[in-house]
Amino acid sequence: MSVIKERRERERAQRHQLIITAARELAEAEGWEAVTTRRLAERVEYSQPVLYSHFSGKDAIVRAVAIDGFGELAAHLRRARPADPEPRQALRAVCRAYLEFATERPALYQAMFVMPTDVKFAHAETPPPLRAAFDEFVGCFRPDSARRELSAEVVWSALHGMAVLSDGGRIPPDGQEERLDFLVARLADTPG
Repeated sequence: MSVIKERRERERAQRHQLIITAARELAEAEGWEAVTTRRLAERVEYSQPVLYSHFSGKDAIVRAVAIDGFGELAAHLRRARPADPEPRQALRAVCRAYLEFATERPALYQAMFVMPTDVKFAHAETPPPLRAAFDEFVGCFRPDSARRELSAEVVWSALHGMAVLSDGGRIPPDGQEERLDFLVARLADTPG
């Protein structure tokens, strides 16, 4: 590959990431309604056609933001899990980290889990960052359990419900620790 072609590819990748970052920052500051190709073009100082050369539209941008977010979530969950923990301790740490992530990054969380997207969950085409985040939950259950993935799905679903309901003011945030204890106590040591 020529030096010029390598440089162009590197510059394209940098523009691509710049657009993703700008969309995320704008969404965090003003909400996803504020994220338009016009506003993004102004923010990144490129024309709208340049944006469209990277993304087919807002849905594609949201998808890219979501996939970046799954990578961040996976790393956040991985850091939260103590080394060689017992299952209950590991699950509690990962669950708490998940809820912190959702609370600290509301627009990113919306892109990942609330907004319409074509990101495939539990599928052969699941993006690796999403699979990595899910695997952090799976790893909290005993390796000999026949239902590790099912348990991880149930925990993730419950946490998602807690995050969305809490963010919407439908359940009080001061009960989060009690809900977390209840969930972990019921599922941490679930036999296969």
